Amino acid sequence: MNRTRVKICGITRLEDALVAIESGADALGFVFYEPSPRYISPEDAADIIQQLPAFVTTTALFVNETAGNVDRIVQETRIDLLQFHGDEEPGFCNRFERPYIKALRMKPELDLQVEADRYSSAQAILLDAYRPGVPGGTGEVFDWDRIPQQHPAPLILAGGLTADNIANAVSTVTPYAVDVSGGVEQSKGIKDADKVKKFINEVTRAN
Repeated sequence: MNRTRVKICGITRLEDALVAIESGADALGFVFYEPSPRYISPEDAADIIQQLPAFVTTTALFVNETAGNVDRIVQETRIDLLQFHGDEEPGFCNRFERPYIKALRMKPELDLQVEADRYSSAQAILLDAYRPGVPGGTGEVFDWDRIPQQHPAPLILAGGLTADNIANAVSTVTPYAVDVSGGVEQSKGIKDADKVKKFINEVTRAN
């Protein structure tokens, strides 16, 4: 089995970014969605990103943002990867000369294969729990059995993941990567170093 990659999302402080990297995280996520309690300004994100070591993928999370703001934030932060969590169409996601991930919330009527085909230009498809009116970060787990055995690859699993359930998640779904935010926090937007380390250790153990 291939090694499952780990993204720690909702980074708001340099110390949290460095703990995540030292613990073995492959990617960091920065939330540019102002209603989120994990929102970070482009200026603060750029300051953190400038101080990171090489070979860590930085990811910008957007929810129904304007193209102009996406362009401005990409230029200001020099971020590596875009993550679209709203109702963005494939044509919109493709226009920024950056690789992108498309997040899909697991609504009851969602046809995963159809949606994955629509976003075939994405580097990966991220699956998150669905709660009406909330674009992500719900802290809720969805039924992993809804993911077909022959699922579209590469798949990123998100939604309610913690150190207590991540080993089971990895062995059940065998995702390309996992994405965690609230499950490794001491409070919204502030990571807990012990939870981060334990989470990544559990992923390693499951592999």
